[in-house]
Amino acid sequence: MLRPIDRLTTPQTVIICTNFILGTGILTLPRTALEKVKTPDIWLTIIIAGLISMAVGLIIIKLNEQFPEKSFYEYSGEIMGKWMGKIFNFLFISYFLLICGFHLRSLVMVTSYFLLEGTPSWAIMMPFMWLSVYLAVGGINPIARVFEIIFPITVILLLLVLLMSLKLFEVDYIRPFLGSGILPVLHGIRTTSLSFTGFEIFLFIGVFMKNRKKAKKAVLFGIGIPVVLYIITVILVIGALSIDGVLGRTWPTITLIRSYEITGLIFERFDSLFLVVWIMQMFASFNISHYVASLGLAKTTHKDRKLFVYVTLPLIYVIAMIPKNVDDVFHLGDFVGNIALLLIGVLPFILLVILKMKGKKYEEQPSS
Repeated sequence: MLRPIDRLTTPQTVIICTNFILGTGILTLPRTALEKVKTPDIWLTIIIAGLISMAVGLIIIKLNEQFPEKSFYEYSGEIMGKWMGKIFNFLFISYFLLICGFHLRSLVMVTSYFLLEGTPSWAIMMPFMWLSVYLAVGGINPIARVFEIIFPITVILLLLVLLMSLKLFEVDYIRPFLGSGILPVLHGIRTTSLSFTGFEIFLFIGVFMKNRKKAKKAVLFGIGIPVVLYIITVILVIGALSIDGVLGRTWPTITLIRSYEITGLIFERFDSLFLVVWIMQMFASFNISHYVASLGLAKTTHKDRKLFVYVTLPLIYVIAMIPKNVDDVFHLGDFVGNIALLLIGVLPFILLVILKMKGKKYEEQPSS
């Protein structure tokens, strides 16, 4: 049984999902999407990828509804069998540990490159890792309350700094509409979909919702908010930097924010302020992944979750230190995204089909 303190409100669930999806993606999406699409119509690709993610999210909710008092870690064995369920549990645990390593290394990379140049990686990692331990030991509710603080700050500041760049915006850079047809837009769906990985968190936190009848609403809003933020970001970044300008930058969103000044304000340049706030966003993605990984180990082995919060730290540190440079970090992100497409894009649907088949068999038995 869940403690009352472990329950989440619908807005908290939406915020956890949104924070997890945003992560590092908003800093790199304009470049990664353009590398595939090659046209300014990537906002259409984002819409299509968002709708696909919503459809898969609703399948996840439908699957959860069959086991209202259990998370995926607990009901996987009931659908697939004890040992197969444990195998998939460990696959998801490994997936979340990889996400931890990716976000932690991305956080270090952005911090050391733009803010604390020359600072050793371990010195940046350690405070964030121990802060994550503090929150994860406390449980899902303290995490949700911290996310409620981070979310409005990051969204308001993101919109503020992007809208202040409108003086650099050139409409011609986002024209013509579908100038190369629809095929380039469709070609970029897979790459863009990687930026929406994170809604799979509903497989594991849906059980914590106070009002599970609003789970569908939560998943739609949890994915819909990043869709809107992504569209605004890519349109303004491409409109200010042009396609060639975006493709030539590793972090195009940060480049845009660094390219203008507003005189007469307390802050004339907003890049450092934006980065400090967005580091909190990356930490949020790291933290919830840390919690879900430790939760999975606890549910699968029937041990104390708090123990695994500590046990997973060395693993996360090793994963975060494996990439040697920026390209390696992005390759790790692509690898994690490809795993997500297999685990989240296919598995929930298959499990739901298996459940339906079992249900049909069960109903047919009395009449035979």
